Amino acid sequence: MTAPGCPACTGQWPAAGARIADCGSSIAYLHDDQFFPGWTVLVLKSHATELWQLEPAERATLIEEVTRVARAVGRAFEAVKLNYELLGNQLGHIHWHLVPRRADDPAPKAAVWTVAHAPRTLAPAEAVHRIALIRAHLDA
Repeated sequence: MTAPGCPACTGQWPAAGARIADCGSSIAYLHDDQFFPGWTVLVLKSHATELWQLEPAERATLIEEVTRVARAVGRAFEAVKLNYELLGNQLGHIHWHLVPRRADDPAPKAAVWTVAHAPRTLAPAEAVHRIALIRAHLDA
């Protein structure tokens, strides 16, 4: 199911060039802000705003995909902790933010949303490198 006007359903967000992998019921993308290296977004292919709206099997599949991608991101970016965020306040479509928190984290105890920073957009070659790094760990 898709929802008219939903940026995730209409392909307006995330950018196609940031695609890491089709995971089955979701697609992983490199987040456009890489202030936290490896920040990844996992977007549900069908439209829903809440986990409880999914059938149990679809919800279980999604959680397994979140786990698989989180493990790859964590390993690829040497995370000491990984943050999992499922908010939906700004974009009403199920999507997980998977944010590796590394040893060099500027604010290790703060939520990523509260860390003041200028968004870090990567040069195309660096984005391709990070996507490849995550893909390599997805297959490991």
